[in-house]
Amino acid sequence: MRTKGTAFILNISHMKRNERHALRDRLLLGAIWFLCFAIFAKAQESGYSRELQAWRDHYIAELTKPDGWLSLAGLEWLQAGDNSFGSAADNRVHLPSSAPAHLGVLQLNGETVELLAPKGGFPRELLVDGKPARPQALRVELKKDKLSPRLTIGTLQMYVVRRDDRFALRIKDAHSAALQAFAGLHWFTPNERYRVTARWIPYVPHKTVVLTTLVGTTMEQPVPGAAEFSLGGKTYRLEPVLEDPNESKLFFILRDTTSSTTTYEACRFLYTGFPSNGLDKPGELGLDFNHLENPPCAYTPYATCPLPPPGNRLPIALPAGEKRYHD
Repeated sequence: MRTKGTAFILNISHMKRNERHALRDRLLLGAIWFLCFAIFAKAQESGYSRELQAWRDHYIAELTKPDGWLSLAGLEWLQAGDNSFGSAADNRVHLPSSAPAHLGVLQLNGETVELLAPKGGFPRELLVDGKPARPQALRVELKKDKLSPRLTIGTLQMYVVRRDDRFALRIKDAHSAALQAFAGLHWFTPNERYRVTARWIPYVPHKTVVLTTLVGTTMEQPVPGAAEFSLGGKTYRLEPVLEDPNESKLFFILRDTTSSTTTYEACRFLYTGFPSNGLDKPGELGLDFNHLENPPCAYTPYATCPLPPPGNRLPIALPAGEKRYHD
């Protein structure tokens, strides 16, 4: 026969057993939640790594394609009057030895560039935008290199570019020394700490910035607003330019303190989409500094690259994105 004391002790024992079971259940549930969170976080990390690697692969493919930046083989500034071009030594503009001795003449008169035939006529293989070459005025517009007619022969592609009030013949070679020597790029380890959400501050109306280039020319670009973000408990601001009004893309030209050690000295580039509410309304803008890339000037001496405006020279290190191409 149980006494009241015995029943009390058994009840206490039963309660302790229930508490132990409850504690065990809570611990098990906690372990399950932790495991699920770890799996979810790993999946997110894996997804981001794949996304970033895909971006890098595309970037390298663009850089190394037959007419990419590594194909640049020359940038020859034109003088007023006749500028003969070809591989012969008596030309004003010298082309790689694979080109004919005398390919043509570029006549610069004010802001007009005309393509003229050399003595003996154009080589049959020379094409202008895919058609046999003929004497003609060439379309050359400031900041619109994509619109310049392409002169092609063999592995060479050439077109006239305008920088400020200067004109130059840009020469690309699908068999350039830089393409032949390409051995890959150098990157920082992906770090999601350098993926930030910035506050978009629109400029209405847009302001204009004058950018200096590495070759000493200047260019005006519209600035639609500023991106304000925080890193390490401090707030910073960057201003992008609107490089092409027909594209929903912002172009950041910036430099950070890694430029003195591990990244290209002049600057790096970052492209993003538009802010969440468009350019002219406050909103948010994602900045992923793991997408920082070198300017073309980091790979070739024949490119003309803008330098960052004073406000885009950050006093902090951004060890993310692309490192120096050359040591």
